Formats: sequence, structure tokens, C-alpha cells
Amino acid sequence: MIDFWIAAGLLLLVALAFLLLPILRGRKTQAEEDRTALNVALYQERLAELTAQQAAGLLTDDQLEAGRADAARELLDDTEGSEAQRHDRLGRAVPLIAALLVPLLGYGLYLHWGASDKVELARQFGEQPRSIEEMTVRLERAVEAQPDSAEGWYFLGRTYMNQERPADAAKAFARVVELAGRQPELLGQWAQALYFARGRQWSAELQALTDEALRADPQEVTSLGLLGIAAFEEGRFQDAIGFWERLVATLPAEDPSREAIKGGIARAREQLGDAAPPAQISATPEAAAVRLQIEVDLAPALEKEVRPDDSVFIFARAVSGPAIPLAAKRLTVAELPAAVTLGDADAMMPQLKMSNYPEVTLVARISRQGNATKGEWVGQSEALKTAEGDKTVRLTIDQPDTP
Repeated sequence: MIDFWIAAGLLLLVALAFLLLPILRGRKTQAEEDRTALNVALYQERLAELTAQQAAGLLTDDQLEAGRADAARELLDDTEGSEAQRHDRLGRAVPLIAALLVPLLGYGLYLHWGASDKVELARQFGEQPRSIEEMTVRLERAVEAQPDSAEGWYFLGRTYMNQERPADAAKAFARVVELAGRQPELLGQWAQALYFARGRQWSAELQALTDEALRADPQEVTSLGLLGIAAFEEGRFQDAIGFWERLVATLPAEDPSREAIKGGIARAREQLGDAAPPAQISATPEAAAVRLQIEVDLAPALEKEVRPDDSVFIFARAVSGPAIPLAAKRLTVAELPAAVTLGDADAMMPQLKMSNYPEVTLVARISRQGNATKGEWVGQSEALKTAEGDKTVRLTIDQPDTP
């Protein structure tokens, strides 16, 4: 924030210069007052000389009056303009008090209404975090500064889960659901965090959350996995097998979690005395992987409005689905125009692949502060059908980014 304080200091110096100007000019005013007093004294001395000469008979009455008029005229000429300056003085106390109160008052108002926290937060997000703890602190500050950011709360919840802080994650996901709506993916994440926060104890609340998620999306992977875990730990091995088989049928073939889930199914079968190999698990045909070729460029009219090191975020978002991006990549303005690829391999979460949604929109956002959720300029595509396979989309950043 050093640049901010330098600018504030310069503005303060300018303000103080205006306030202290009367004091700096005080000596000049005093000198003018001294000169006026001297002129008056000389005038009086001149009158005394004229009177003495008239008494000695050296001057007539007419000559005396003419001499007095000349002396008065000279006095007026010497003191002209002094009175206006004397009336304009504020005194020394008023500027000094104002010079002390203005910066104190301005600083207090800035602390109350200013955005120093957001300025510092934007600077921090422009740098790579050195640890997961540092990233957590940044996300906490981000949601504190922007409490209505569903994306910020979501990523904070995921970070808490990675740090094995399910109680904090549950609060974050509850806030996401409040902001973004009761979407099945979010309900599953919320239920999972609550389950681990409560010591792996199943409850009617968790059942209601997973049931609601699966009614909206029968293939919601977090809910299926969680129901399988809860059933296995309660000894309901057949139910666990059923949930996990549905989960395996949903996951893409390259998903690394498939083998772990198949291992869980095998253990559940062993508990039932069923030696059927995991390879016999039925599966429905999986959706073909989606991959979009995107040509991102900047409108010529904006070339003078951006900086080479401004961040450029390119992401895909479901037309009907979660508010969070499905896949994203980050560039800088210096790299534009650029050709990038977004697809299932770039999914931000395994269960949120582009191939799971019929339509997506592509967005490219320029953010000087390095904030993926808010920037200065943006470009957006029309709704694109993911079932049409590989395609090339041209995306031009040409519009102001409005909230």
C-alpha cells in the first residue's frame, strides 16, 4: 500500500499549503502595517512643522491649508491597499487549528468509509500464495470484504475441507447455498462437510440434503459417495454397493477416484461373502469428453485501457447448473491474442465436468487486481452445446465488466 500512502501524503501537503498560506504571508502583512504606521508618523510630523511655520509668520493660512492637503494626499497614496489586506487576515490560530484537524478528520473518515482492506487484498491476490495456510487467509479476507461472493465462499469451503476443517467448511457451504441457491452439487458438498464435522454420525438432516440433491441430479457424485460411506460404516453393505456402483457409472474412465471406489465395493462384497470381482460392475455409457478451442483477443478500442500484466481469466460456466466455473485458465494481457483449450481435463472439480452439462457459456475477464470474480473488462460467448464435440470459439473482450 506504499503507493496509496505516497499519493495521500502529496494530497495532504497540497491541502496544508492552502491552509498555511496566511501564516506564510504574515511577515509581509506585518511589514506593510509597519510602513503604514511610519507614514502616519511622518504625516503628523509634517503637520506640526507646517503649524510651527505658520505661527512664525513664514506661511499664510492658505499656504498652511495647501501644505496640509498635500501631506494628506501623500499619506493616502502610501497607505492605499493596506486596509484591504488587513481585513483579509484570518489570524494565525484558525489556519493552525485547521491544519491539524483536516488530516486527522480525513484519516478518520477514510478508516470508516475507505477501502484500504480491499486495496491490500487485491495486491495479495496478485501474488502466488506460498502455502495453503496463506491461501486460506486470503480467502477469508476475500469473503470478509465481499460477503456476497458465492465463488469466494465456495473456494473457502473447499480449502477448509482440504485442511480437514469440516466444521468451518460446513459454515462456508451453507453460505454458498444461501447465495447461489440449492443446487445439487452444493447440497452434496454441504452434507459431506456436516457429516465429517459431526463425527461421521448420520442424521435426518443429512438424509434430507442428499435426497434433495439426488432428486435434482440422480448422478450427483458427492451425495452418492457420501451415502455409500455412511451405509458402509453402518454395516449396510448392500446399500453401500448400490450407491458406489451408481457413482462409478457416473465418473469418467480417466477419473483417478474410480479405483478407490471399486476397492470399497470389493470390501463391501467381502463383508457380504460375495466374491464377485469389481470388474463385473455395470456401467452406463459415459458422456464423451468435451474440449473447446478458444481464440481470445482484445478489442482494439481497449488496447490503451489495459496493462500488459493485467490478469486474464478464461472460464466456462454451465448455462443451467452451478454458479462456479466448470473449467478455467489464467493468462495476462501481454499474451493476447491467445489460443487456449478448455475441456473436461481442466475441470476445477472431478464431478463438475463440462460434458455433464448440455450447454455452457465462455467468459474472458480482465482484472487488474487479479480477482477472477470481478474485473474491468469482459467478453462472453453465447450458449454453446457441449454435445457438438470439439469446436473453435472466438471470444473478444470488448465490454465493461458490470456487477
